[in-house]
Amino acid sequence: MNRRSHSTTILGIPFFRGTAKEAVVRMMRGGLLVVPAAPALREMERDAEYREALVEADLAIPDSAFMVLLWNLLDHDWLKRISGLEYLRSLLRTEGVRSAGSCLWVMPNATSAERNREWLSRQGIELPAEYIYQAPVYGGVGAPVHDDKLVQLLERLRPRHIILTVGGGTQEKLGLYLKRHLSYRPAIHCVGAAIAFLSGDQVRIPVWADRLYMGWMFRCFWQPARYIPRYWEARKLYAMMRRYRDRLPRLASRTVL
Repeated sequence: MNRRSHSTTILGIPFFRGTAKEAVVRMMRGGLLVVPAAPALREMERDAEYREALVEADLAIPDSAFMVLLWNLLDHDWLKRISGLEYLRSLLRTEGVRSAGSCLWVMPNATSAERNREWLSRQGIELPAEYIYQAPVYGGVGAPVHDDKLVQLLERLRPRHIILTVGGGTQEKLGLYLKRHLSYRPAIHCVGAAIAFLSGDQVRIPVWADRLYMGWMFRCFWQPARYIPRYWEARKLYAMMRRYRDRLPRLASRTVL
C-alpha cells in the first residue's frame, strides 16, 4: 500500500487521514479540495478530466461511506470517514469564512441559491448578491468544464474562498479549471450538496445519521427514483477497488468514429 504522510492512497488519490477541523486548517492556505462520492469515482475509468481533477487536488477527503468501508475490508485498514457535511459545518464555523466578501458561492440554480442564502443568513453569515454565482449547465461525463465569466468575476472580487455546490463529477473539473486559470490562490472547496442538507434545499440529514454513514438512505427515501439507481450503480466500485487498490485505474480507450 502506497501511503503518504497523513494520507492513504486509494485508486491513485491520496485521501486525508485526519479530522474535518484539520482539513479546514490545511485549506486556509488555499488550493483545491475535493470530496468524491462513490458514484462519481466510478467515472475515473472513462472521464480523463475528472480523474485529473482528483489527482491534482491539494486535498481529498474520504467522504464516501461505501469507499471507506470497502477499503477497510480489502486492506484491513481503519481509515476514518470525513463527510462533506461535517467538513462544511467546520468550515462555516471558521471566522475567516464568515465575514462578508470572504466567500463566493457557486450555486446550481436560483432556487437553491435563495434557500442557501437564507439559511446562511440565519447562521449569521451574510452573503452579498454579488458573491453568489449561478452556474450554467456544464458538460456531462467526459466533457471538459470551463467558465470564463466566472474567472472574470473572481478576478474582480478576489474572494479568499470559493465554495462549489454543483454536482459531483462536474464541480471537481470546475475547481481544477479555476485553480489553473486564476492569477491568485484561493481555497476552492468542492462540497456539492452538503449545504442543501442544512438549508432544506434537499432532505435534511441529522448529525447522527451522517456519523452512522446513513446519509445515502435519507436521500433514497426522499427521491427514490433518482437516488436508488445512482447508489445501486455505485456497487461497481467494489470491482474497481479490488483490482486497483492504491493504483490509478486504467483509462478506457475512446472509440473514434
